[in-house]
Amino acid sequence: MDIKISDFLANYNEVVYRRAVLLRSVILDTLPNVIEQLDVPAKMVAYCYGQKYAELICMLIPSKKGLKLGFNRGVDLTDPRLLLEGTGKISRYIEIKHDGQVQSPALKALLESALEAYKKRMGI
Repeated sequence: MDIKISDFLANYNEVVYRRAVLLRSVILDTLPNVIEQLDVPAKMVAYCYGQKYAELICMLIPSKKGLKLGFNRGVDLTDPRLLLEGTGKISRYIEIKHDGQVQSPALKALLESALEAYKKRMGI
């Protein structure tokens, strides 16, 4: 039986759950027709436009400690506010430390930048 995303997120504390639900709404509103996929073994919710890794835009990464929004190819994104963290060769993330971050124009701008980078990468 498939686990619903809301049930998956409910496994985390109230703060992580609330922020994840808010962030999920922002992602779905910002990325038109994005496919939302739950990856239980990886403990994340992926947002993509196909089944290939290159088609992955971002991912919600909840944990007992908090919530991160990861970006595939985050190293290539324009980030004037320096929100992105991490030292990986490809991906970057934002640690969601307070509710205000979720609905900030800077976070939405990063999501839009990730979508544009995806379109460029895929020749759309």
